[in-house]
This record gives sequence, C-alpha cells and structure tokens, in this order.
Amino acid sequence: MTISLVKGQKIDLTKGNAGLTNIVVGLGWDPVEKKGFFSSKKIDIDCDASALLLDENGKLHGKNLVCFHNLRSPEGSVVHSGDNRTGEGEGDDEQIQVDLARVPANIHKVLFVVNIYDCINRKQDFGMIKSAYIRVLNKQNDQELARYNLTENYAGRTALIVGEIYRNNGEWKFSAIGEGTNSAHVDLLARDYM
Repeated sequence: MTISLVKGQKIDLTKGNAGLTNIVVGLGWDPVEKKGFFSSKKIDIDCDASALLLDENGKLHGKNLVCFHNLRSPEGSVVHSGDNRTGEGEGDDEQIQVDLARVPANIHKVLFVVNIYDCINRKQDFGMIKSAYIRVLNKQNDQELARYNLTENYAGRTALIVGEIYRNNGEWKFSAIGEGTNSAHVDLLARDYM
C-alpha cells in the first residue's frame, strides 16, 4: 500500500519491509502547455534527476554525484536510468536504483534533486512544470512504498531538492523535502554540499 506524503513527512522504508534491499526512486514531471489563441503547445523542458551520496556531515566527496553525465556511483550501489529529455509519456520520467545493502558505510544520506538543463539560456524555471513527484518502489515486486506529489508553486526556481533516503539506527528512512533552489546546473548544486 502506498503512503502519500506531505512536505517534511518521514517514513521508515526497511523497518516495516523485512528484507527490502533494492529500491527504485522514480521521478516524474510534465511541462505545462503554453496556451495560444487557437491552440496550445507543450514547452520543451529538459529536467534532470540526480542523486548526491552524502556522508554523516552532509558532505559530498569524490564521484558520489549520480546524474546524466555519471550514471553510477563508484561502487555501483546507486545507478541512474539515463536522461529523458522531454518529460513526455506516462509514469516515471527518470529512475534511480539504490541497492541499500551496497551503499558504503560512510554514506548516510542519498539526496534526490531535479534541475532544468540549460535553464538560463532557455529562460525556464519550475513554474513551467506541473505534476512533479517522487516515489519509492520495492524493486523486487514494483510495489510503490511512498509517493510525494510536489504541489507548491516553484516559479523562479531552477532546481528542486525533492527527497532523501537516510540511515537511522540501522534502518533506512525516506523524507519528503520539496525545497526549491536557484542552482542552474546539478554540478553547481553539488558544490553546496562540498
């Protein structure tokens, strides 16, 4: 059964799901339609999902940024599905798989973010996106464990810190964050955690 979360809400992932070791974090969004006098047209927006593997102090080290230009963490515990450049179609636009058992002991948190590619040149922000969400699935059976629909107005923001999984007393938890920032590229956002 899916648990629908609100901003700031946290849930246990592994405590109530014995044996859960592999999850899929699905992220989705749709561009809003630009209304014309006689027709409407979808805006071409390229959103990119990424994962930052952070230590106990919330710091990013080495190649622990998993994104469209680095699809795997160094040990392979976090793997990105690849870049979807349009947000078209049903279901998740991008997915990030996490093997919880293989996440290195020095990694305490995996932060999931979405940014708009080339947002400055294209003059785009998250006010041009609708139906954004993050969800966590059990990879073994595709059961959706949690979903967070981002319903705030993120106009003017070019990146979203959507949610995170984190260690707590030997268990993994998920937190719905939903914070907007103005980092124009995932590499710039990552610098905030170095």
